Amino acid sequence: MIRRAWRSYRRLRLGTRLALGLGALSLVVFAVVGTALTAYMREYLEHQLGYQMKVVQTVQSKDAEAHGTVTQKPYWGWFSAVYDVSGGSAVLRQPADIPHDTRPLTRFAEEMAHSDTDLLRTVRLDGEGVYRLRACEVQPGVVLVSAAPMKDIDSTIEQLVTVQVVAFGLALLGLVVAGRALLRRGLKPLSDMAHTAHGIASHNLTGSASRLHVRADAPGGGPEVEELRTAFNTMLEHIDDSLAVRAEAEQRLRRFVADASHELRTPLMSVRGYADLFQYAAANAPEERDKHLARLRAEAARMGVLLDDLLMLARLDAAEVETPLRAERADLVQLVEQAADAFRASHPAHPLSVAPGPGAVPLRLDPQRVRQVLDNLLTNAAVHTPAGTAVSVEVTVTPHTAQVRVADEGPGIPPGDRDRVFDRFYRVDKARSRDRGGSGLGLAVARSLAEAHGGSLTLGDNPARTVFTLTLPLGPVR
Repeated sequence: MIRRAWRSYRRLRLGTRLALGLGALSLVVFAVVGTALTAYMREYLEHQLGYQMKVVQTVQSKDAEAHGTVTQKPYWGWFSAVYDVSGGSAVLRQPADIPHDTRPLTRFAEEMAHSDTDLLRTVRLDGEGVYRLRACEVQPGVVLVSAAPMKDIDSTIEQLVTVQVVAFGLALLGLVVAGRALLRRGLKPLSDMAHTAHGIASHNLTGSASRLHVRADAPGGGPEVEELRTAFNTMLEHIDDSLAVRAEAEQRLRRFVADASHELRTPLMSVRGYADLFQYAAANAPEERDKHLARLRAEAARMGVLLDDLLMLARLDAAEVETPLRAERADLVQLVEQAADAFRASHPAHPLSVAPGPGAVPLRLDPQRVRQVLDNLLTNAAVHTPAGTAVSVEVTVTPHTAQVRVADEGPGIPPGDRDRVFDRFYRVDKARSRDRGGSGLGLAVARSLAEAHGGSLTLGDNPARTVFTLTLPLGPVR
């Protein structure tokens, strides 16, 4: 039964449970206050009755001393008796106004004979009810016992308890009802947040463009609810941002897969076509077979380069597990000079100048990968500019970084393409052939390699001039 009631209580709403808890606490407080008030009132009334009996016995003692007994009855329902006490026994003087059961009064008179002070006691008299007894010594050997009824005090206490029960009951009912209303109003922001959470739960988060536009914006509730609302909205913002990042990543992944499939399809079709031609190799001239074989090797080599770039990007994306770098001490200036010499030999139509800079910049890096970044930047400058365009390289050192700037005097990059030049498979010139324009992975690989070294690769802000800046830290590689 108790477990069932407890389970039913726990299924109630929070506001109802708080209101019931407040009511139970108030009931305990009312019980304590009512008990204390009733006890104090009874003690006060009994004290007043005792004082009243003392005043009455003062008059009755003089009456008993003058007439030998009490001749005047002070109040209706009171009893008075005079006893002669000797040898431990009490003898009632006659006449006396006494109840039918005199044994409690007689024993009380005998006790008074052995006491130095007046005595008070509450007893029950058969056929009369509860009485308050008071005994005093009139003279040596003579004891006066007075009995006052307690029914007026009991009636007053009963009325007081009734008034308390009714008043406290109404106060408790009003407190529970008003408290429930106040709690419901105070907890309304929590209910709004619950409705918001249900709305999020019913929202389709599987779509690529999923956004959470719902927020808990209802004011009120106090500082604690405000903190909870702020934390709740911050969580929603975080979820919203995460969904946006996930959607963008999914779109990039789909675009990456589509571009990779498109890039691989062309050399694969070429390889397949030249392989079919070899079925007729016996009817072809030797020079034709050599030409087809050279094209076949070129397409296979191009596909191999593309796959190597894809593998490099995949390994760089998983750098948290294993960074594909072989770091060692190397001179950045020497690597720049080597890349410049190779560029002059492979692209004689583009004059290259190396600006004067520091004599040596020793760093801890992977020289092969940094050289790959420099070759990609220089090749990009040659491929996307007309013949005769000047290209320059400059090495500078700051207190914490070393920078290599590769600039060309070509037409620059259009503003609409500047934000996407580092995207994979992205080409600024859509009409450029793949044989000349590359696969669109060069800058993506270069930037990933720079970040793997703890540095960065950025594009300058001037749209009329293309300037790529490779920044490497002077400290150890991450």
